[in-house]
Amino acid sequence: MNARSALFDLYGDHLGSRGGAAPVAALVRLLAPLGVAPPAVRTAISRMVRQGWLAPTRVDGAPGYELTPRAVTRLDEAANRIYRRRDAGWDETWHVVVPAHVSDRTARDRLRAGLAFLGYGQLGADTWVSPRASEELSGLLEMEGVAADTFAARNLGDPTGLVRRAWDLDALGASYDRWLEDARDLVIAPLEPPDDEADFAVRSHLVHEWRKFLFTDPALPRSLLPSTWAGDDAAAFFDLHAVRLLPSAGRFVDLMLTPAAAADATAAALR
Repeated sequence: MNARSALFDLYGDHLGSRGGAAPVAALVRLLAPLGVAPPAVRTAISRMVRQGWLAPTRVDGAPGYELTPRAVTRLDEAANRIYRRRDAGWDETWHVVVPAHVSDRTARDRLRAGLAFLGYGQLGADTWVSPRASEELSGLLEMEGVAADTFAARNLGDPTGLVRRAWDLDALGASYDRWLEDARDLVIAPLEPPDDEADFAVRSHLVHEWRKFLFTDPALPRSLLPSTWAGDDAAAFFDLHAVRLLPSAGRFVDLMLTPAAAADATAAALR
């Protein structure tokens, strides 16, 4: 598992609700069951600080890192999509974004990736559309230094046809089928006697793989999706096991955040 992604998962899924800050040593302990080595954790932290996602702080007198306001906004929005907390209704209004043309290919690809992450689909070379406006759009455009015209629009034609132009739902549905097959193997396979650490690791991998859909699934209102949609079965499976594993995973997180866990880790390192 990539260390930077694992840190985003950890802060979004556990640490955000526990104050949004943690000592470096605790971050290292928490990512160890996921196979992330300490040097990789520290490198990822440094990168996230440079990118404005984390900021240095002190936690119980120890060096640590806390979420920046930008990161809180991003993780809150991600949680709304991961756990589908939004109102599923739609008033048939589209949010249209027409960025100024970006000539540099790298910058253009970065902007495209950012807009896709926020749930926008591309209708033309410089025209993007979403069934809802993203709270992060202005921040993305400012960060990329790109001006854009934005407006709400109705009556853009057949909604189903527009969705098919902007997003590849067939490919997305196939991705959900593959995810569900892999997730069943992950959750059901009895790799070891269940305990809090094992449940934390399984749930972390489950959430990590599910979170990847943030980059491909625009979280369309149900009325814009096919009547039979692979994402429904996948979401039901994810919800069931994410809730089932949360209490034991949470106990492991709480344990790793305690001073006693830090003392045990220090003693083990000195042996």
